[in-house]
Amino acid sequence: MGKFLKKLILVTSPPACGKTYVSMKLAENLDHVVYLDKDTLITLSKQIFLVANEEYNRSSEFFEKYIRNEEYECVLDLAFEALRYENLVLINAPFTREVRDLPYIHELQNKLAAINAELVVVWVKTDPATCKQRMIDRNSDRDTWKIEHWDEYIAKCNFTIPEGIDNLLIFNNNSKEEFDESMKRIVKDLQNQ
Repeated sequence: MGKFLKKLILVTSPPACGKTYVSMKLAENLDHVVYLDKDTLITLSKQIFLVANEEYNRSSEFFEKYIRNEEYECVLDLAFEALRYENLVLINAPFTREVRDLPYIHELQNKLAAINAELVVVWVKTDPATCKQRMIDRNSDRDTWKIEHWDEYIAKCNFTIPEGIDNLLIFNNNSKEEFDESMKRIVKDLQNQ
């Protein structure tokens, strides 16, 4: 890190690993950062389910076919706009498939390099049992299907650390001690220009 002036920071992991909390705390501790959360688009996505007369299920084939990729495109478009005005843009979103698709990552890196920016991926590492408890605790309708069908849902999740990405930072998030150490280390890494 450091040869580019600007950074697009993707805070990623499977759902309920603590991405939102980690992302918000990172944004609070970084200087001059734009914070974007893909979940902000859920309001629009719910409307699409409603208009299409489909059950609200963010794990459904309908979601995969008509909504998922467009949410990612939208939040990335917002990030590229924000990079025109600020040096750090942080996106809170799973990106679970994308971080394992190296051609996708390389294309994103090339687009960023064209505007003097680099990609930094922060992987929030949390064990599945902790994630399930966090879903139960947050009591959100987006998790209802996942909790009710936990074995089916968790079989589709990949908790392994992505490989082959330059500028991959691991944020350990199973305890307060891990969180505190990771926050200090990663803020320092991200602030280094």
